Amino acid sequence: MGWTLREIAERSGVSSRFLSDLEAGKGNISVARLADVARALDVPLVSLLPSDDTEKPAVALVGLRGAGKSTVGKSLAKHLGIPFIEMDALIEKEANLSLGELFSLHGEGYYKRLAYDILLKLLARNEQMVIATGGSVVTDPETWQLLKRRSHTVWLKAKPEDHWKRVLGQGDTRPMANRTSGMGELRSILSLRSPLYAEAAQTIDTSSVRLNEAVRMISAELHQKEKKVGRKKAE
Repeated sequence: MGWTLREIAERSGVSSRFLSDLEAGKGNISVARLADVARALDVPLVSLLPSDDTEKPAVALVGLRGAGKSTVGKSLAKHLGIPFIEMDALIEKEANLSLGELFSLHGEGYYKRLAYDILLKLLARNEQMVIATGGSVVTDPETWQLLKRRSHTVWLKAKPEDHWKRVLGQGDTRPMANRTSGMGELRSILSLRSPLYAEAAQTIDTSSVRLNEAVRMISAELHQKEKKVGRKKAE
């Protein structure tokens, strides 16, 4: 951009000396300060994060509620011996509100900002984990880009009827209040989001695949990624 370090320092609030270390790959910067630098440069924060594949990346499960993210996620995490993280639970803890209260008081925009900030901190650890994301995560371009860049994304898809039954099985009877329009709305959301979900690195149909098979398929894909990275390093 033709800017001096001093100009970027003034724009970001980060010292010129620290920026020089950061540019040379020596600086150990916090996520918050890196965000300041990104804003100063007018670029997405994700563009400043490493994009190289890791041998054992985090796994991010995406899909509508009732797709099986919690069920598959817990089983996969146990199989791999790594932590399982439920994003909505972290968001509720951060906001000190239930999701219903959060949406009612602050709206979807606030939820998406919290989700982005929490995911950014999680993925910045560069540690193995399985993350069950919220159903709308793909509708926020920056958050979805972050996930695709920094994790192995898996779309757990299912038939609308299976989404419906599983949500009811979780004890949520709200869809029953207006069954006809509720199912129509579900189909509409699925139709709108499916092209975005399909951008995930892997897709598994939980309507036709058993739990143990889904876990095996994801594990196998991760193993293949690990082998590819190993070959690249060898070259």
